[in-house]
Amino acid sequence: MNHLLSIKDLSQKQLQELLTLAKQIKANPAEYSNALAGKSIATIFEKPSLRTRVSFDVGINKLGGHAIYLDQQNGAMGKREPVKDFATNLSCWVDGIVARTFAHSTIEELAEHGSVPVINALSDMYHPCQGLADFLTLSEQFDDVSKVKLAYIGDGNNVTHSLMYGAALLGAKMTVVCPQGHFPDGQVVVEAQEIAAKHGGELVLTSDISALGEQDAIYTDTWISMGDNADMAEIEAKFKPYQINAELMSKAGASYFMHCLPAYREVEATAEVVDGEGSLILQQAENRMHAQNAVLVTLLGQ
Repeated sequence: MNHLLSIKDLSQKQLQELLTLAKQIKANPAEYSNALAGKSIATIFEKPSLRTRVSFDVGINKLGGHAIYLDQQNGAMGKREPVKDFATNLSCWVDGIVARTFAHSTIEELAEHGSVPVINALSDMYHPCQGLADFLTLSEQFDDVSKVKLAYIGDGNNVTHSLMYGAALLGAKMTVVCPQGHFPDGQVVVEAQEIAAKHGGELVLTSDISALGEQDAIYTDTWISMGDNADMAEIEAKFKPYQINAELMSKAGASYFMHCLPAYREVEATAEVVDGEGSLILQQAENRMHAQNAVLVTLLGQ
């Protein structure tokens, strides 16, 4: 591993090793308290953030490193100066770059022109850190993640893409249920299905919620991604049949509910489900830090 731009860039072995390391760091944090001693990490944020910013900042600190927060007031990357110059300048001072950007091409430029590891903390195409945290969370519930049946219901987006790649690499079965016109990127679907075929997994896509079948966990996200200007009334009318509620969870036999947050109760999922006994949302949020720390240790650790 030189960077983490997308889960699709990992081998099955690398993904499994990251999940194992994340568990070790979570269980024995003191053993890794100096893993990034003397290292400085630039964390670039083009978009607002709660979980990503705090989990990286605190996680880097717990590993003995130093996080430097940069928002759009620190240079407006790609506007005030080119992304290439951002990458080359930061590489003079820091040991790694974490970036949460609008366009995935910005992440790719940082990796291309910088001379330090780059971690994608979210782009319009992928959210690999969330995907790692999600499969870490599932691996804490199931001894063999390859046997897990995971359903994603809602808008096909960057989180969906990362989940599909992760499930495919781990050999799990994933069902993606979206309204017409809101499916994941077609090329990502083809790539994920090819990866799944290599590892004994399966990726199923449908717009028919009644075809969901039996599932172990059901995952959803907000119906409108951050920054989108879609008409909410129109979106609600289209997505309402895809709301996650107790009846749907029961019908699918799903033990667990997952959401990358922020969650809007009574919109994409009912409060009963979001706050219910089978909800893994806070475990997922905590595991963002542990999964990201595994990536940091792998890329930069001593």
